Amino acid sequence: MAKTEEQILQDVSITKAAAERLIKIQTENEGQFLRASVKGGGCSGMSYQLEWDSNKGEFDKVYHQHGIDLVVDIKSLLYLQGMEIDFSTDLLSGGFVFNNPNANRTCGCGTSFSV
Repeated sequence: MAKTEEQILQDVSITKAAAERLIKIQTENEGQFLRASVKGGGCSGMSYQLEWDSNKGEFDKVYHQHGIDLVVDIKSLLYLQGMEIDFSTDLLSGGFVFNNPNANRTCGCGTSFSV
């Protein structure tokens, strides 16, 4: 069944480049899934958090992409709908990149935002 445009825009996604990097890291955290969440703080008011976890909550949304299980709690999903997690190998600003269409402002390091 094909997804509607609205469903696609609301999904949190992982690019192939990010998944390849996460799979390398995941070997140290076998049996766990990746949790993406939002925490208060950072220079723009809110910050992204990625961590390995083994406990799923009742209302967690689960995405399976490129061999990675990504879990987002319902509260964080309000801020992360439509976000893409990418990975850059750029020497100056390399690392995980959060492309969030909900962010009105982001900081220079790319790990905090405001809505």
